Amino acid sequence: MKTAITELFGIEHPIIQGGMHFVGFAELAAAVSNAGGLGIITGLTQKTPELLAKEIARCRDMTDKPFGVNLTFLPTFAAPPYPEYIAAIVEGGIKAVETAGRSPEQYMPALKAAGIKVIHKCTSVRHSLKAERIGCDAVSVDGFECGGHPGEDDIPNMILLPRAAEELKIPFVASGGMADGRSLVAALSLGAAGMNMGTRFIATKEAPVHQNVKNALVAATEFDTRLIMRSLRNTERVLRNANVDRLIEIEREKGDKLKIDDIHDQVAGVYPRIMLEGQMDAGAWSCGMVAGLIHDIPSCKELVDRIMSEAEQIIRSRLMGFLDGTGRRERSPDTAKLLNHGGKWTLESRARPPK
Repeated sequence: MKTAITELFGIEHPIIQGGMHFVGFAELAAAVSNAGGLGIITGLTQKTPELLAKEIARCRDMTDKPFGVNLTFLPTFAAPPYPEYIAAIVEGGIKAVETAGRSPEQYMPALKAAGIKVIHKCTSVRHSLKAERIGCDAVSVDGFECGGHPGEDDIPNMILLPRAAEELKIPFVASGGMADGRSLVAALSLGAAGMNMGTRFIATKEAPVHQNVKNALVAATEFDTRLIMRSLRNTERVLRNANVDRLIEIEREKGDKLKIDDIHDQVAGVYPRIMLEGQMDAGAWSCGMVAGLIHDIPSCKELVDRIMSEAEQIIRSRLMGFLDGTGRRERSPDTAKLLNHGGKWTLESRARPPK
């Protein structure tokens, strides 16, 4: 499948693995890239620019395919040395950078001078247009469903994506709620040139996180996420757990007087304990509503191949059938057993797995 995104980044499939804290290590980025997508190393998970340089080199040992680095510009307890991180990215020969959070405008000259393609995560059309104006090559349009920071407008992708298509000249991918071939076809039909998946890629064999995290995603439903830090205008969608419930209680008690220090224990330094040690109640960690669509833990190649096969089958067998009069209601690919016969995926109906 060729789209503006596959052409821009030199990848086989229009699927990007979004940057995720303490998830986007070389193992996952390389696995996604080897599967034909665009893998992303999370830059700030590496505590220093020197460690990021080593992680980039480690990823190069695992894949000869294109991969990128994520840089997130969000409020933190200690501001990272962004120029030094960018220098490590440039020196590492990276040609794709995913930026997120605040505008990357002040860093665009250095990135563009190095010939780097920049895709910026945006939660609104106005921010997407700003990204276009400052020279971003593409944007990742994050709907309200997304894990992490969905912005403050609460617009879901069924509205946000076609609005972006109406306004943007640069290509964009859909992010938030993306999990399977249905997601990809829907994103393409709404004007996107591909999709970005975060939460779905955590539940893969290569994701270097504790098995408890993967199991939690398989067990979760679409009702199991919560929005936190709204009064701080740093809204984050996270998976519910005991410490998240405590955080929400603190927010309720403090009201408009809430300060980030009030929830320090629930948000600061919790990612290593969750992602690496499997302490699932340690604190708040980003998770999308798409958890309700995650039913297994495949390899990245199995997942990407399945998505592309589902997408092709939906387009050829279902959508084309509506035009030539042969269309009929098919069971959703996600509620059918996918069988691989000599490299060709077919569907066998089965009951939806319980959550």
